[in-house]
Amino acid sequence: MSQSIINASEISSKQLVVIDEKDLNDEHILKLKNKPHILFFVRQRFHTSQIRLDEDNDELIYIPTKIVPMHTSMQYIINSLKDFCILLVEDDHDQFVGYIDGYLFSKHMFTQYKHSQAFLETIIETMDESCTVIDQNKCVLYWSKGSEKLFSIKAEEIIGQPITNFFDQDRLKILNSLHYGQSLHKKQHKPFDNYLILINSNPVYVDNKIVGAVSFEQDITQQVQLNNELYQTSKNLFKLEKEVYTNDPFRNIQGRSDKMKQTLRLMKRAALTDAPVLIQGESGLGKDLFAKAVHNLRESSTAPFVAINCGAIPESIFESEIFGFETTNNIKGTNVSTKGKIELADQGTLFLENIETIPLEIQEKLLRVLQEKKLFRLGGNEKISVNFRLIVTANTDLEKLVQEGMFNEQLFYRLNVINIAVPPLRERPEDIIELTHYYLHEYSVKYNRPIHGISQETMQALLQHHWPGNIRELKNVIERLIVFSENGEINWRDLPFYNSEAIGESEATNEQLPLNSVHSNLPLKKQLEIYEKEIIIRKLAEVNNNKKVCAKKLGITRATLYNRMNRLGIDL
Repeated sequence: MSQSIINASEISSKQLVVIDEKDLNDEHILKLKNKPHILFFVRQRFHTSQIRLDEDNDELIYIPTKIVPMHTSMQYIINSLKDFCILLVEDDHDQFVGYIDGYLFSKHMFTQYKHSQAFLETIIETMDESCTVIDQNKCVLYWSKGSEKLFSIKAEEIIGQPITNFFDQDRLKILNSLHYGQSLHKKQHKPFDNYLILINSNPVYVDNKIVGAVSFEQDITQQVQLNNELYQTSKNLFKLEKEVYTNDPFRNIQGRSDKMKQTLRLMKRAALTDAPVLIQGESGLGKDLFAKAVHNLRESSTAPFVAINCGAIPESIFESEIFGFETTNNIKGTNVSTKGKIELADQGTLFLENIETIPLEIQEKLLRVLQEKKLFRLGGNEKISVNFRLIVTANTDLEKLVQEGMFNEQLFYRLNVINIAVPPLRERPEDIIELTHYYLHEYSVKYNRPIHGISQETMQALLQHHWPGNIRELKNVIERLIVFSENGEINWRDLPFYNSEAIGESEATNEQLPLNSVHSNLPLKKQLEIYEKEIIIRKLAEVNNNKKVCAKKLGITRATLYNRMNRLGIDL
């Protein structure tokens, strides 16, 4: 904060008059007497001084001042006020725009402090999460409403008191940050018996010294209990699902979260109609299972279900695959007819997967078939009547494709009668737990590798993962864990995303690319500062320390040069 650039003119007072020494006269001295609220400065040959009138003998007193650039750092102003009572603020055009003294600077700092406190207190009051802030003496400075709810300790009881008065010191992970500077990310700990908390914690540094620590806590006790319960029940569930007969075609779709229940409810209602069903969602969600379930619910057991992955068919043969074709046998002089997928789906369901990949000209023909319930085979002249129900899926937003001219607008409206979005896996943490146990048992049976259970570290890593590949990715990850398991134990280090996500504790390395420089072992920011300092010093030497010329040659303003020199420790 002290090194950040500020506008010094916002701190300064504008009540000043600057006079060239040669222009100083009795009129100015009279104003000096009559206007004590205005400060007068005299610009001399080598410096500028404040002038005051000695009340005893009416002689002028010259007080040295220092000129500071308008855009400078707070630290630079503090350092300057140690040696000078008054600072003159100069803009980029060498004009004085105000002055700063100890009172004005203290007033500004106090105002900034009050603002910072107001923002911080409002943040703490607004958040629902548990947040704890302690100082270097372990005393609690801030205690959010989330902390009150989680630990059943009121803020007025704990603020100002050592946190060790309320918790066992050996169980307080925040003290690791305070004492050793350790940063914790998604680390589990137990502040009380029967409580399991996921904590993020960091030390608070001021001038490279630890002055406190901050932690955010999340209660995962119920999540862990659910995890353990589901593990025990999923073994029986997997076996029972294969033995118990049910008429529910959605039985093979896993997931009991509220979002999944709502999706299934909409699917079942859609299956009661003959309307086209558009299923949208990211890749890897098993949208084809929903399509098959809708078909099974609304069609007879003998009705055909014709599925086609539109993205897997070359554009050159797409039309003949969908609509069929007719050719003439030149030797026998007979016509040969081949039914397309639409005809094969007659009196049943046509399932078009990834419909957004259908070429635009084919989209128009498909729209006509949906409107007329009739089609022409490629190369044929006979109009063929068809009666089928249509289910389509899309991995991308069809409405957006319509706006971009990449999808037929009228076909979209035709398909958009029933539009159901399958929620991505990352929005359904309950389903991650259920599916994890389901696939653990499935693959432990497949590979004949009995598993004792899954650790909380592994489960938390799975819950925190973004899952861009959704259920397909989760299924592959669980299979990998089973394959690499040893003696019935799963190692969370076998997760394919172990190296890219913090699990429990940070194990990131500090390896850097070697550079052909004596500074190659330093962080990039520090290296850049060293090179920048060398460039400025070299350029100053070239122009005999003329700041104005130096700034011009470097392509920056003089104020920017002053700021850089101050930040890099170059003598002004």
